Amino acid sequence: MREPLEPSTRKAGGPEVRHVITVGGGRGGVGKSLLTVNLGVYLAQLGREVLIVDADLSGSSLHIQLGLDRPPMADRDAVEHLAVEPVTTSVPGLRMLPSPYDPTASSPFRPGRKARWLSRLRALPADYVLLHLGAGTSPATLDLFLASDVGLCVTVPDPAAVESTYRFLRSLYLRRLRKVLMKERFKLRLVERAMQSLEPLPSPLAVIEAIGRHDKALADIAALELQRVRARLVVNQTRLRTDVELGPTMQTMVHRYLGLTLDYLGHIEQDDQAWLTARRRRPLLVDSPTAKSARNLERIVRRVAAVASSLEQRLPEPASSPDQRATLYDVLGVPRGASDEEVRRAYKRQRELFTFGSLPLVSLLDDAQVRAEL
Repeated sequence: MREPLEPSTRKAGGPEVRHVITVGGGRGGVGKSLLTVNLGVYLAQLGREVLIVDADLSGSSLHIQLGLDRPPMADRDAVEHLAVEPVTTSVPGLRMLPSPYDPTASSPFRPGRKARWLSRLRALPADYVLLHLGAGTSPATLDLFLASDVGLCVTVPDPAAVESTYRFLRSLYLRRLRKVLMKERFKLRLVERAMQSLEPLPSPLAVIEAIGRHDKALADIAALELQRVRARLVVNQTRLRTDVELGPTMQTMVHRYLGLTLDYLGHIEQDDQAWLTARRRRPLLVDSPTAKSARNLERIVRRVAAVASSLEQRLPEPASSPDQRATLYDVLGVPRGASDEEVRRAYKRQRELFTFGSLPLVSLLDDAQVRAEL
């Protein structure tokens, strides 16, 4: 059992929840449940009060990893009003909110009730609320991710999963931009008109450029909203050296070609202990805390906890403007004081990256664009 870092600091009479953390990423089966459950275990072992909310109403499986016989169910209206009693788990301090089974719903609340639901969620008696999101890019899923304090994207070294992650990030930006302009119909129509010349689900940088051809001031607004979208990345099921390098490379590619901030938090190695503990219906950090995958997970959840804590202590760092020209050092991913040998190695890595069929470039660049980068 880990020693508590500090006592709970929740105050009576005001908003109770200190942090809302979402776990999503676009595709199912990549390890969102694994990360959600073990993040909850880690925080609870630090002495925090943690509440897990499964927002995937059609594919809920968190109860399996928590050792519950059946998913805690509740009436849809009761869940929407959060008028349900959380279910205790075998881990002290970790509870799970019952949810209804609804294969047609993408969120625990009905359309138009998100703000009220989130307000009630933040008033619950917990230090952390962990929202486990379903697959896909439904408006409700994107809204929950955007409304959280820390949003985690989980992917695996697979072309479909990487493409889904990029699609999720593009969708996040477009959803945020549309919500910001929701009350300014003229500007919103101008954005939609500008996007008609682009491919479906375009790069945010392409969106800003297209808007700028119609209205420079509106393009500045779009660029500002781009800086406000921030996600964190975890790569699961890594086997090869290139798998381990996937996360940092995706972070660089997302910034270069989408203009978005994607902070890489770490990888989780492919490990038989992970599925063995799932079969035993116990959290990995409880059942096999010394396994390779468990050590990877603990490093990641420590970083998540540090990110969440840092939000209380300082203002967000200003993001660089997407219009800022990248230097050769930026392109190679080396500091300005790098030696000639470091630059040569970085150049070699870039040559290996920009090849046809490169995993980190899936859906980002077509063959012609890859050739142009060589």
